[in-house]
Amino acid sequence: MSLDRDTVARIAGLARIRVDADELDGLAGELNAILNWVEALNAVPTDGVEPMIAVGATRAPFRDDVVTEGDQADAVLKNAPDPVPPFFTVPKVIE
Repeated sequence: MSLDRDTVARIAGLARIRVDADELDGLAGELNAILNWVEALNAVPTDGVEPMIAVGATRAPFRDDVVTEGDQADAVLKNAPDPVPPFFTVPKVIE
């Protein structure tokens, strides 16, 4: 499949993308290169190949939801620039 200047202009219009007339030839070449690459991918034999969502068949490891380092509010507030224990202070965002 080959796209010409008029087809690229029509596609740009349908996509509501403003393309200058002097850019149409270059864009047509780029789109034709993409379409040729897709056609090359279509030539790859995929009969009997299962669709996959990842490279390896892995599952996310699960762990127990257990608090391991709780009750450290003082240590956390040491990193705050202007704490008012037991809270962080933040700038006012309402006008």
